Amino acid sequence: MNSNPDNTPSAQAGRFQGQPVPQNLPNANLILILGILSIMLCWWHFVSAAGIALGVIALILAGRETRLYHSNPSAYTTSSLNNVRTGRTCALIGLIVSIIVFVFVILLILGILATLPFWGMIR
Repeated sequence: MNSNPDNTPSAQAGRFQGQPVPQNLPNANLILILGILSIMLCWWHFVSAAGIALGVIALILAGRETRLYHSNPSAYTTSSLNNVRTGRTCALIGLIVSIIVFVFVILLILGILATLPFWGMIR
């Protein structure tokens, strides 16, 4: 018989028997997906409004998850915190580009409407 205490599952995981195993943050993967989608949707004309919405939602969720992690860091994995940080960065990029594209499209439409009388299309 092997009486080696290193064969216990908790010793193999590098944890003592009384400590809880860290878990992933609840919405870490969702934040990452929303951030990536906000970047993907930021380039199309009026679809950039969806990029704005997804970016804002991802930023709100990232703030909550970051506060949750900092309230009890030993309960959550650092890899899930890295997912939240990456998702927040993607959401910021997607949000900024979406706002720029959306404003450009609105100004373009207003410019076209303003020049229609000049071209004789509206009297």
